[in-house]
Amino acid sequence: MQTIKIIKKTVDAAELREQRYVIFDAVVPGFGLRVSPAGKKSWIFAYRPHPGGRDTPKKTALIGTPDDFTPDQARNLADNMRALVRTGGDPQAAKADQRSALTTTALATAFMEQHVEAKRGAATVASYRDILDRIVIPKLGKKKARDVTGRDMSALHQAWAATPYQANRILAVVSAMYGWAAGPVALVPAGMNPAKGIERFTEEKRGNVLSGDELERLGAAIRLAETDGIPWELRPDAKVKHRPKYADAMVTKIGPHAAAAIRMLIFTGMRLREMLGLRWSQIDFDQGLIVLTKHKTSRKTGSKAIVLNAPALAVLATLPRVGVYVIAGDTAGQKDEKPRSDIKRPWALVRQAAGMDDLRVHDLRHNFGGFGAGGGLGLPIIGKLLGHSQPATTARYSHLDADPVRRASDAIGKRLAAAMREPPPDEKNNVVPIKSKTA
Repeated sequence: MQTIKIIKKTVDAAELREQRYVIFDAVVPGFGLRVSPAGKKSWIFAYRPHPGGRDTPKKTALIGTPDDFTPDQARNLADNMRALVRTGGDPQAAKADQRSALTTTALATAFMEQHVEAKRGAATVASYRDILDRIVIPKLGKKKARDVTGRDMSALHQAWAATPYQANRILAVVSAMYGWAAGPVALVPAGMNPAKGIERFTEEKRGNVLSGDELERLGAAIRLAETDGIPWELRPDAKVKHRPKYADAMVTKIGPHAAAAIRMLIFTGMRLREMLGLRWSQIDFDQGLIVLTKHKTSRKTGSKAIVLNAPALAVLATLPRVGVYVIAGDTAGQKDEKPRSDIKRPWALVRQAAGMDDLRVHDLRHNFGGFGAGGGLGLPIIGKLLGHSQPATTARYSHLDADPVRRASDAIGKRLAAAMREPPPDEKNNVVPIKSKTA
């Protein structure tokens, strides 16, 4: 069998024949250019898998076409395959395994069904599904899960740099997915995690407590949004179908259920998913409680009670009942009714009108906890109200829990002052006169 070093001129000059034939390379044994009667040209590598010898049938692994690789590139790939054969590997089997490998979409589906939905609460399930369906799958879904690289994840992380919190959550979800896939289920190679080692963005966190002015603006924005509507100016260059000629000023309103959801999040400190999934049957108006059943596979089974204060009860008392869910969604009242998926649009409208674009829905929960701690209610009570299972979770509000510490300091100071026969401070103004210094 005659061989030559295959170059571009060899590819261009390859003639058509009645039967398919191969021009083999003189540099890398087994590497060749295959030409079909129809004129299709392909790079191939012919070999005998381990243990080799004349009794071992030959196999042919397809490398690609001249449009995919130059002769030198294809030759290098063939040389890699030859090295794999010499170490006992099988290039054709490796390619078949590669073709059958899970796509990122399939991996995400398996991760959600077999792990997240089976072992995590509803809020976590919804959060993970949102990030995977909305961000990860559209970008990486068609790629083989085992082929996703750190460079891929770094690029995706960087693409969301404008929203550091969201960008970091993407890394967290993907890291959890690959941590599971590389474990006992072995859907990707052991130790593989393309999100590992990527530095997270710094997240600028708001204070735990909204100021009085902020709360006043937030309340005014909710009332305006549900009554007159929040005005917005249409850009002169905006392409809007059926644009009204009589005015450029327009308003947008939010429904009573969206307004109620925001108020309930403020007054109760509930998690968003808890609020959106709340059913009327879970509310005990006589006792002033919401009873939520925890996920059946949670480490702590049973129920979680949320105490309803007077403002929260007032919101619920005036809210129309149009389905099984308190916060009615698009399918309210239907046979296959589902909970509302989010309140992104009404929340964005309200916070923009309040001049608080950086305020997240979850910040309302922190505000509830911070208000309680600042009022001297004590961290254990705050933890109970927020449903924290670990005291460490409530500890973030410890710097606001100043009243008990202040009372202790006052008690010690008064005893010391009495022992020193110092005059008592003005209790009304809490002012201690400062004596002039003498040498």
